[in-house]
Amino acid sequence: MAMSSGGNSGGPMSEINVTPLVDVMLVLLIIFMITAPLMSHKVQIDLPKANPNTKDEAPVEPMDLAVKPDGTYFLNDNEVSEAELKAQFAVAAAKSPQPELQIRADRTTEYKVVKKILGDAKEAGMVHVGFMSTGKE
Repeated sequence: MAMSSGGNSGGPMSEINVTPLVDVMLVLLIIFMITAPLMSHKVQIDLPKANPNTKDEAPVEPMDLAVKPDGTYFLNDNEVSEAELKAQFAVAAAKSPQPELQIRADRTTEYKVVKKILGDAKEAGMVHVGFMSTGKE
């Protein structure tokens, strides 16, 4: 029995399957078609011009409040009563720009004293409050 030789029986396959290559190329073509118009689209923005001749306003001096363990207050190194402190908070809150209140409390000062100061400052309208420390243990 003789087999008829059809050309591809028993030998290595000599044809390349190009279908996956065409699929990849079509996907890349679609990606480039979508992204190409986006790359050429420009948004116009009016950028601010730098003016070196403008001078910034002088920085506002912060309010330095020291609190002793016995409950005495020292505003900018001057002893003040609670009523005077509330009046100073009201005056500072009305200023524009508002100065920062920097509180320095002794380590042994009770928290309720500091909490009362924070409440009075908030009630007066103070928004910039900071706590100062010496950094020592």
